[in-house]
Amino acid sequence: MTKKEQNTVHPIIFEEKEVRRTWHNDQWYFSLSDVVQALTDSNDVKQYIKKMRTRDAELSANWGTLCTPLQIISKDGKRREENMAKIQGILRIIQSIPSPKAEPFKQWLARVGQERIEEIQDPERAIVRAKKIYEQKGYQDDWIAKRMRGINVRNTLTDEWQGRGAREGFDFAILTNEIYRGAFEMDAKQIKEFKSLSNPDNPRDHMSELELILTMLGEATTTEITVTRNSKGLPELSQDAKKGGQVAGRTRKDIEKQTGKKVISKDNFKNKRKGLLRQ
Repeated sequence: MTKKEQNTVHPIIFEEKEVRRTWHNDQWYFSLSDVVQALTDSNDVKQYIKKMRTRDAELSANWGTLCTPLQIISKDGKRREENMAKIQGILRIIQSIPSPKAEPFKQWLARVGQERIEEIQDPERAIVRAKKIYEQKGYQDDWIAKRMRGINVRNTLTDEWQGRGAREGFDFAILTNEIYRGAFEMDAKQIKEFKSLSNPDNPRDHMSELELILTMLGEATTTEITVTRNSKGLPELSQDAKKGGQVAGRTRKDIEKQTGKKVISKDNFKNKRKGLLRQ
């Protein structure tokens, strides 16, 4: 795994519940609160964990060795320190959770652990698994195909950014917003507000196929400009991102002129899924 992937959140789905995980010291670490929530459906996970430790003295005594505080993206979208545990720790903690889901969860946990080893040996497997997650969430095949292509385009761009002096996180956000503003005349925060999304939501997971294509165009163009100019450092990369976004923006305006309607819409997948569930 590359350095930029360390401590990056890679959520997976267990029985329609999201479990956050991160790759740390060559092992998967899973969010303890997400595991407890998935197994218990508790409305107060913190209180459940507190009572669980009170009931199990041995678990409480070994808590410090079972859990590792790691910085990950929290439910509110901010990077916070949360208790994480590798597979062995999670399996021990599960022993203290009386749940009919415990055994299926153990089997699922063993499977996702093996999947990471397979992904290291064959990186294309990671894309296949991401595709399956979107399928589980109910996305259409055509949309998923474009989202997967967009991920590849994005990864190519961020590899260039990282190799040319941009820092993951703050710098990447600045550069991405330059592309968004050029393409849609809105930054990431404004797109979320426009689509009625919450802070943790990834706006790309709520874009239409055409919105995804324009985002890809902006990012692919930015990569091409950066490589051609051999840009280095945030100021030069920002100029490239701005120009790449503007290429996508001009395309968007041309589409709007030809169709007579706006490309970017207020639609989001949350609302679409509610509609599907009502049918």
